[in-house]
Amino acid sequence: RATQYSCMLLSYLLEHKADKEKLVMKLKQLESSMSSGRKMFRLGNMVHAMVAARRTAQLPDVVPRFCLTASNVTRALYFVCDGVLWLRSVGLQPDADKQKWHNWATKFYYFSLLMNLARDWYEIYWRLEEAILKKRMKENSSWDKEDQELNCWKADSLPSFLLLLFQILKRHPPLLLDMVKNLCDLSGPLDTLGIYKTNSGVIGFCGLVSSLVGILTLASPHLKLKQ
Repeated sequence: RATQYSCMLLSYLLEHKADKEKLVMKLKQLESSMSSGRKMFRLGNMVHAMVAARRTAQLPDVVPRFCLTASNVTRALYFVCDGVLWLRSVGLQPDADKQKWHNWATKFYYFSLLMNLARDWYEIYWRLEEAILKKRMKENSSWDKEDQELNCWKADSLPSFLLLLFQILKRHPPLLLDMVKNLCDLSGPLDTLGIYKTNSGVIGFCGLVSSLVGILTLASPHLKLKQ
């Protein structure tokens, strides 16, 4: 995946250089080969996604339970569409409508990412609530009501909120990495669905960052956000 998006980014950066036509063509061919290979390697991921959905359906907290289960189910549907596209690419299902299946795959993937981001925001939200509560508990009880209201207003101002958000993400690297990965992954479906058009350079860069985060969480499992 990292190789595929690196090729996409490099081909975008080099495509306007007059003496780089052959290199750009080779990069695009490698990108296409990597994309096709990844589709084949993902054929079993539908089962993995359904097993994950069954596991997350048992979570005690209702918000993560809903978000993660919905994400895993739609991700499984995405893998079904992806499998059909692979079958068509190798000639086993030549009559499949490529554009239709591609659009469905993109929509399922997009919804899965939105559910993941909703879960990330929920994790941030309750940590913000917890931090604000602890801060208010440390307030001097001798202050009068007006002083307390003024302090609360200051704590709820935008700079204070952003500072608190930064501190929370700094203290919880798995949450930060998961949010960065999901936000980067959004660039592809947003462009494909016409919600926010970009270019192959942006998609390649975001895909590369997302892939590197994925490699990092595989190499260091403690950095992966627990379900």
